[in-house]
Amino acid sequence: MSGDLIHGGAVDAIAAAFPEATKPWVDLSTGINPWPYPNTDVSARALARLPTQADQDACRDAMASALKAPAQSIVLAPGSECLIRLLPDLIHPRRIALLSPTYGDHAKAWSRAGAELVQTDDPLRVSSSVDAVILTHPNNPDGRRFDPEALEEVRQDLAARGGWLIVDEAFADLIPEQSLAPKGGADGLIILRSFGKFFGLAGLRLGACLAPDGLRNALKDRLGAWPVSGAALEIGTRAYADFTWQAQTRTRLAEAADRLDLILHDAGFEQVGGTALFRFIITKDAYAVFETLARAGIYTRRFAWSKTHLRVGLPGSSEAEARLRAALTPSTGLASLPR
Repeated sequence: MSGDLIHGGAVDAIAAAFPEATKPWVDLSTGINPWPYPNTDVSARALARLPTQADQDACRDAMASALKAPAQSIVLAPGSECLIRLLPDLIHPRRIALLSPTYGDHAKAWSRAGAELVQTDDPLRVSSSVDAVILTHPNNPDGRRFDPEALEEVRQDLAARGGWLIVDEAFADLIPEQSLAPKGGADGLIILRSFGKFFGLAGLRLGACLAPDGLRNALKDRLGAWPVSGAALEIGTRAYADFTWQAQTRTRLAEAADRLDLILHDAGFEQVGGTALFRFIITKDAYAVFETLARAGIYTRRFAWSKTHLRVGLPGSSEAEARLRAALTPSTGLASLPR
């Protein structure tokens, strides 16, 4: 199958490809929190009426408080994916340094726009020779982090030349102390934020762009009067204001990631990166491991650009952890695969 090489979460597609797999499926193919924010009741008003400006402002302000960002720098959007696709219509850098490997839709969006892409594992090193630098922080899929002070130096240099530092912070709720959100609105800085991953409500479709005035106004014009649903605004406002849940969740995710590390270590796999929402492992035949796990009803994330790497998300229960451990035992045939 090839659909899983684009995005994770396509459980319907993988179930069709492996009809003999153990049921129910354990989906470890995404970096989405398996324990979503629980307070998701929505008022009848949020569903029956168009969102007001006050509704949008309330969600924006709650997000700003959680991110320690200037509220006026934030534009809400229906997820960060649409923002990735909109940016090439709003700014026009000719030569872009793009962190590689990273989330693949960045390269697709800018390639379609005709930009020259310099894909590199060290985009900061070449920042002086490009019009924009794009990176995900922490990175997906390897969890790589960057020094915020180094990012600020690059931003200042790019801004002085009319360029851009574009930082996809889809997983930055895990490391809020390293986010650039407090600098939101600074010249030459674009920050993309995602609600769904950390809060575990990807289907809600809520995200944001933090940007300077001119770009922010242009983005608002493109998104229109009601870019985010009333339900998403209501739940997002509540969740961003729930600092207790956020702190407890960071601890819970870290503990779950430690348990996943032990499972992978005991199975003989080398971990080479990741975040508290996923681990990035290396093996000599990642596709064979992927298919063996799939036959056991466990969906992981493989990549078109590598046959040696897999990304494994957090099992969401002790039963899911047990199934993963069992699937990685010698009796499954994995013992014969080169690690």
